[in-house]
Amino acid sequence: MENPDVILVGAGIMSATLGVFLKELQPNIKIAIYERLDQPAQESSDSWNNAGTGHSAFCELNYTPMNQNGTIDDHKAIKIAEGFEITRQFWSYLVENKKLPNPENFIHSIPHLSFVWDDENVDYLQKRYNTLSKNPLFSKMQFSTDFDQLKSWMPLVMQNRSRAEKVAATYMPLGTDVNFGSLTKSMFDYLQRQDGVTIHYNHEVKKIRQNDDSIWRLKIKNLSDDSKIKLSSKFVFIGAGGGSLLLLEKANVKEGEGFGGFPVSGQWLKCNNEEIIKEHQVKVYGKASVGAPPMSVPHLDTRIINGKKELLFGPYAGFSTKFLKNGSYLDLIKSLEFDNLIPMLSAGWHNIPLTKYLIEQVLQSDEKRMEALRDYFPDARQEDWELLEAGQRVQVIKKDEKEGGTLEFGTEIIATQDGTLACLLGASPGASTAVSIMLDVLNKCFASEMKTTIWQEKLKLIIPSFGILLNDNPKLLLQIRSHNATVLHLKND
Repeated sequence: MENPDVILVGAGIMSATLGVFLKELQPNIKIAIYERLDQPAQESSDSWNNAGTGHSAFCELNYTPMNQNGTIDDHKAIKIAEGFEITRQFWSYLVENKKLPNPENFIHSIPHLSFVWDDENVDYLQKRYNTLSKNPLFSKMQFSTDFDQLKSWMPLVMQNRSRAEKVAATYMPLGTDVNFGSLTKSMFDYLQRQDGVTIHYNHEVKKIRQNDDSIWRLKIKNLSDDSKIKLSSKFVFIGAGGGSLLLLEKANVKEGEGFGGFPVSGQWLKCNNEEIIKEHQVKVYGKASVGAPPMSVPHLDTRIINGKKELLFGPYAGFSTKFLKNGSYLDLIKSLEFDNLIPMLSAGWHNIPLTKYLIEQVLQSDEKRMEALRDYFPDARQEDWELLEAGQRVQVIKKDEKEGGTLEFGTEIIATQDGTLACLLGASPGASTAVSIMLDVLNKCFASEMKTTIWQEKLKLIIPSFGILLNDNPKLLLQIRSHNATVLHLKND
């Protein structure tokens, strides 16, 4: 097999995005993609394994924490909203240029709501709205405590709820639902049609080492017939979701020392009553329980999956020693190394409440799960819902001089100093900001090419706001949102 210029490990949304970028920027580049499963997008990118919100920070309350002085920290929300606007421009370019099929295969307009109750939370949501609505990215957000208004926004949630209850919600009409599984498959279909791109399923990377000349040597096993392949490449990207940490450790690079992973599993309640599904037309997000990981923010979530409207509630968090849904129970143990042992133990010690919470989630009864659902849908009946396994996430653990190790909730790009290898660790917001994340990879690993006129002009064609903050340029934001809405068949008001 001919040695490629680039090897992408993992066939999820991250590898798909980077592969498309590289092929657009350098058409003659040779890319080989290796995936251990028999299809793309079977782990975190799969529709049933992720929230599908198109994380834009419109409704996710964990992106806007309250400071000690009572003000709202909006920095993360603005960064994520900016990132999703970049992502939508990328998708619009691909659709316009017939590189992706009908956008309704993967994206739909569905309003995003944040819903809370009791005085403290209502006060928080009011402050959050007051802060965010000043920013152009969030200017169309609405806030209300009026019972009838809330009932018109989300009738299922307000059904048979007492008018005396103190409740509030924000409503963002520009929200979307994204089927990242369908999107990823379409992107790989496009890549597979390009000269110089090969995609290999049922292939697992067993060894990865760098030679003295900076070239990477990979040993890959064909799981179909147990044959072995040896390949060389100038650049390797590890985008294998929860499996990335174990591969990074095999690469044995200085930049990867001290990193560990904390696995978190999840479950959904899926509605099977078509009449109930018809009544709910939005995504309603609440506040996570104290000690809960961000991926466990409760939401009553309208989804469009494989052309069919679905209604999910959850996710309920859990603990598993697997790093992938299709992984091994030995993954956590295999990830322990001398350089990350202290960070892992330290992070575990400092996050005992999280561990306790996850154990409680694993042990909770069906009735307890229904009680959580009834906070958002008071009339919910157990016979209308079934329990499904959601995706597996691995939160990043990093070295920390003061505490020994800290647990990070987010995504982390590990890139070698010579720019020949990049690895993506972590979870949320993940897929929704894949384009921004891959632009960071390009800046770290293709720095000289990124400075060339050819690449700069092409990037501005793909992403019209490239290099510009839309939150600081409301006129350009309106133009781009209007254009993207037209191309992607989305609402813009």
